[in-house]
Amino acid sequence: MGQPLGKFLIGVLRMRAGRLVMVGLLTVAVTTGARAQAVKNDGAAPAGAPSPYAVAVSTAWDGSVRADRTPEAADAAAASGSAESDGGLPSAPQAKLKGYERPSQKTKLVNYLFDAYGPFPLAGAALVAGINQADNSVPDWGQGLKGYGRRFGSNFGIGAITTTTRYGMAELLREDTLYYRCQCTGFFPRFGHALISTFTGRRGEDGHRVFSVPSLVAPYVGEMVAVYAWYPGRYDAKDAFRQGNYSLLAYAGGNLALEFFPSGPHSLLSKMHLQNRHGAPENSN
Repeated sequence: MGQPLGKFLIGVLRMRAGRLVMVGLLTVAVTTGARAQAVKNDGAAPAGAPSPYAVAVSTAWDGSVRADRTPEAADAAAASGSAESDGGLPSAPQAKLKGYERPSQKTKLVNYLFDAYGPFPLAGAALVAGINQADNSVPDWGQGLKGYGRRFGSNFGIGAITTTTRYGMAELLREDTLYYRCQCTGFFPRFGHALISTFTGRRGEDGHRVFSVPSLVAPYVGEMVAVYAWYPGRYDAKDAFRQGNYSLLAYAGGNLALEFFPSGPHSLLSKMHLQNRHGAPENSN
């Protein structure tokens, strides 16, 4: 009775998570398109001349539309828009991060330790181990405290390997995969920013957004190592790929947590994690 119930609960959680991601992406796309169309139709600019409001949006694009579309902000953006937007609306992967500075090696080390061994991965490993225990995932490990301990250790190890792979590959590719909060307002723009950041990173001195190979590959590396290092022999690459999909979804959930968790000056994120005090000022959220 317990095993079918556990499988049912996990199936419901996965289905709801998938629907939430799809609904969020669709809503972000519709909202962004509607705002862009409204900006395009606003004002009476001369024929053939770009609207200052459109230029303001193009220079402030960061996976979402900025809320400060005032005439003053539009005029300032229009003055520098030709140099920054290169004659047209930039694509999302080329978005620049306001106030961005490349993190130092010390900063990256602090964030690596936080992301790999901090309170979030510990709590995540404990939660997933409880779900695995209810579902009796990897039956060879048994039940009871011993079985839970093995599942917790496995999940925590997968998370550490995944994070180490992401940071290591990012260092080799000179890519910044740290998470930066959205310089925007509103739930759906911030929600979309967190999801987009799952597959993208920052590169160059200006912090423009690029597709991130380390972020996409790392979850599958962690699961592959686990399958061939300590899982029973009957598990293979197909199981690693299937579980890697869930790890990628969990990574997106972690970005959502970093985006929406409290971020005051005395919060844990403010003291430990780069995204709350560097590259994305508090007054831009």
